[in-house]
Amino acid sequence: MGAVTRTQLRETPVTRKRTVVGLDVHARSVWACTVDDESGEMKTQLISSRTDEIVSWAGTLPGLVEVAYEAGPTGLGLARALLAAGVHCQVLAPSKMERPAAARVKTGGTRSGSPGWSASASCRPWSSRRRDTRRRGIWCEREDVRGDLMRARHRLSKLLLRQGIVCDGSAWTRAHDKRLRTLTFDRPGVRFAFDEGVDAVLTTSARRNRLDAQISLMAAEPAWAPIVGRLGCLRGVGTLTGFGLAVELGDWHRFTGSNIGAFVGLVPTENSSGDSRSRGSTTKTGNGHARRLLVESSWHHRKPYRLSAEMIRRRDGQPPQVRARADQANRRLNQRCRNFDDRKKRPTVAAVGVARELAGWCWSLAVMDGCTQSNNSLTRRRSPGRRRTDLPAGVWHGDRQRAE
Repeated sequence: MGAVTRTQLRETPVTRKRTVVGLDVHARSVWACTVDDESGEMKTQLISSRTDEIVSWAGTLPGLVEVAYEAGPTGLGLARALLAAGVHCQVLAPSKMERPAAARVKTGGTRSGSPGWSASASCRPWSSRRRDTRRRGIWCEREDVRGDLMRARHRLSKLLLRQGIVCDGSAWTRAHDKRLRTLTFDRPGVRFAFDEGVDAVLTTSARRNRLDAQISLMAAEPAWAPIVGRLGCLRGVGTLTGFGLAVELGDWHRFTGSNIGAFVGLVPTENSSGDSRSRGSTTKTGNGHARRLLVESSWHHRKPYRLSAEMIRRRDGQPPQVRARADQANRRLNQRCRNFDDRKKRPTVAAVGVARELAGWCWSLAVMDGCTQSNNSLTRRRSPGRRRTDLPAGVWHGDRQRAE
């Protein structure tokens, strides 16, 4: 029989008109750059900064409208309003956007054109929900108050230093506060400055305590209690630290054990070419708040690992898988500190190296939602000389991974 010829009918592709919009969003002004997808014509104009007017203006553009702008201090309110109006909107991560190396001019018009061309790039940051944004707001306020308290204490201590008064022993303890109340000065100017400094310290400390109490209540809510409880099984990670890490990092499932250290800027910089390999200090990029929490927590692992009454209290009620995982992490991190000490590493360098590994262990506990994983899913068979898979990615058996 001869070959049978079949006729295939294919539908002509339908082209849709599209308008790409890049916004340079500020508090009092917004620069908009529109690009016609068919003609390639680019227009730049200054529009109102009010959200409702921007949404109305986007609705007047022809064809399918795609809006993009860089993440910044103005928040995600504009993106939510555009999405609610049916306008496709992307919020782009500034650290991942491509910029020409020769671009040395930065204006509102040039900045608005950059997101428009990068709207299709996969550089969108994690978009938090409204309730997560409110929780992060109180955490950011607590961070600001912590900085205010540190500066107020420094000003008061330097005022006393100028008067020849030096603190003996630990500063800002109960004994130190008791001694401050006994100080008197003859000169009116110094006395007034001292009273104002003490009042600033006490007022800011009271603000911090009120915020800590409110954060503790939020950490006990059903949305946050499971992850804060799992992170609390690690040494140096209390309620405030666990809540701060959960708020700052958001969705832990978007990370892995190997890239979470880079996200918080705890990996070393590298300038390698060919056979040469040069590493420097840590990148210090990404989320600085989470990085500070991890480094501060890493100092707790220098002491020998013994379960304190507070650790036992935090571990109560946690599933056996979580307790076993946290115990494995605490023992390993303590051993890492010993290895760094044996190699005569500076304590600050060792703390950063332990913090990088601590980030992986925090991720390992955070993703244990519902503890549906069994020990068999957390540990896999390994052959001699191969990388261990019962540890978070980026963590190596023995002393192979070193802090630079």
